[in-house]
Amino acid sequence: MVKTKAAVPGANAPTESVRDRILSTARELFYREGVRGVGVDTVVSQSGVAKTSLYRWFPSKDVLIASVVEEEAKARWAAWDRVAERCAHLDPRERLRSHMGAVLRFVSRPDYRGCPFMNVSAELPDPQHPARLVTLEVTQELRRRIRKLVDAIEGVGNPAELTDQLVLVVDGALSVSLCLTGDEAPQHSLIKAADALVDAQLRTVS
Repeated sequence: MVKTKAAVPGANAPTESVRDRILSTARELFYREGVRGVGVDTVVSQSGVAKTSLYRWFPSKDVLIASVVEEEAKARWAAWDRVAERCAHLDPRERLRSHMGAVLRFVSRPDYRGCPFMNVSAELPDPQHPARLVTLEVTQELRRRIRKLVDAIEGVGNPAELTDQLVLVVDGALSVSLCLTGDEAPQHSLIKAADALVDAQLRTVS
């Protein structure tokens, strides 16, 4: 994970709020207009902080971008954990359906402009860019979490294969829904597609 500058010992709460305001503003701007389309001056202007304050916490724009992506990751897994807590009492297949439903709701929001991690990866070609490294961690964590759901389903013939298939289905929903919206958009088949993949695996061992 990217290491941003630590707070000075004894720093007060308002100093922390400056960092939070910068991150919140940059997160909104980067998602709406792209990381390449937004300069540091715009973040400074929109957040209402001094440029020196921004550079105190984020020594470069690359560090700021990576920090924003880290915030996106925290938000994604916090949302995942909330769904997991709500559906913990359900059987394994219903738990999987609950998470697929959460993805569907996310991509169906009126303000959805694509997966923030895919967007950043598309804009930053350098695979060693700190923000790209965070997106790689997100991809790996998504696969790990889906595999955990798969492993809880009894009778799956090839858990690794099913996990890969479900990751592809989720990634497809995250990407296609940016261009195709409305009741007939393909992402609305997300839960049915996940069910069909699970059924196929269960048939292979029946």
